[in-house]
Amino acid sequence: MLQMKLCGDLVLREKCAPIDKITADVLKTMDEMTQMMLDQNGVGMAAPQVGVTKRFLVMMNPETNEIIQMINPVITWHSDETAVIEEGCLSVLGPDNLPVYANVTRPARVAVEWTGIDGQRNTAEMSGIMARIVQHETDHLDGILFIDYLSPVKREIVMRKVRRRK
Repeated sequence: MLQMKLCGDLVLREKCAPIDKITADVLKTMDEMTQMMLDQNGVGMAAPQVGVTKRFLVMMNPETNEIIQMINPVITWHSDETAVIEEGCLSVLGPDNLPVYANVTRPARVAVEWTGIDGQRNTAEMSGIMARIVQHETDHLDGILFIDYLSPVKREIVMRKVRRRK
């Protein structure tokens, strides 16, 4: 049974290794992550959030409920145009055990390449909430949390809430 890793766990700060071979274990972990994400009303989850330091993630389009499982995703392009959108994270919880949210500025559009669970290469240009989710989740694969984009003052406000949970 997978367990969610929370802010402060060092695994969330590790750079993940690429997947060389799609194994039954990887697919099982991705399916379990998908169920965890749905159970917690999330829209994305990356492998380090369950303690696995490999480059894969799951995400859901909140407008269509389509699930996308990505192996070795790479953002190959991002727009100069940015958007400010409120972000939260299933690994950054406040005293109520719910995600803590803050506004984050990121590119408004991105192009991403990944391997699907069928072994096929995929590419897509994403905008809006989907661009936001894929950037947030691929950051996890590089040990980056959304709080790293906040000003020191805003980051401290979020971290006070996180510390109150403990």
